[in-house]
Amino acid sequence: MKRFYILLTFALAAVISGCTPKENKIAVTAHRGFWTCDEAGYMENTVASLAQAQENGLWGSEFDIHITADDQILVNHDPVLGGKNIHEMPLDSFMTMTLKNGERPATLDDLLQISENKPNTVLVCELKPHENPEREIVLLDKTIECLKAHNLYDPDRVIFITFSLEMCKRVAELCPEFTNQFLEGAERELGPQEIHDMGINGIDYHFSKFYAHPEWVEQAHKLGMSVNVWTVDEEEDIKNMIDLGVDCITTNYPLKVRELLGDRELKLNRK
Repeated sequence: MKRFYILLTFALAAVISGCTPKENKIAVTAHRGFWTCDEAGYMENTVASLAQAQENGLWGSEFDIHITADDQILVNHDPVLGGKNIHEMPLDSFMTMTLKNGERPATLDDLLQISENKPNTVLVCELKPHENPEREIVLLDKTIECLKAHNLYDPDRVIFITFSLEMCKRVAELCPEFTNQFLEGAERELGPQEIHDMGINGIDYHFSKFYAHPEWVEQAHKLGMSVNVWTVDEEEDIKNMIDLGVDCITTNYPLKVRELLGDRELKLNRK
């Protein structure tokens, strides 16, 4: 019953705000790569999960990065891996580990190396917040350096997302031509206008935000901003986000979203 009232509120708010289902093409991004499959060994943020997103022709593959104590970039969702704090240890401390799919932890270099000749899957690079803002600067600077080394410093090939407003602002300053989306979860209330006024050109919000504020999609589009939604796994939520007209859906089940989108799925066809 609670679920019914949430959906009813969403529908009424959409009518009041003037939001109607849009027929725009919608991109599908694999959350932490396409890891929910046998081929990736059900292990997120790995070379195999990125490779599966690429093999399946998904528009995007998201991954999370941290900076190690010796200024190397490691791919992992949490700041702790194998009981060790990534921010406090050198990269070598993690290179002898074996993940459950048989891989070692991936570096940013590992992911970029297999992406150089895979132009049809955008790299959705999540810059993870760090306790020390100075380390966030190092993370972004080293990421840019790494992208350039792999000939992937290209706004058509990479977008940036982060929960750190300061990092978003720095991306806007250093990489103004790139899609730069601020991530928001359930605990914050920053609308598109506030984000736009900071010079940030996109939003990437939890789907609950768009149930509460369906008008934000249209507002963001009117401001020329891109709109992503995460992490949408349930069929009902997927359908509602499609109807709302977001630009991209981030999901752990990209083939389910693909099926529901049908010919509305945005795919890249670059040579």
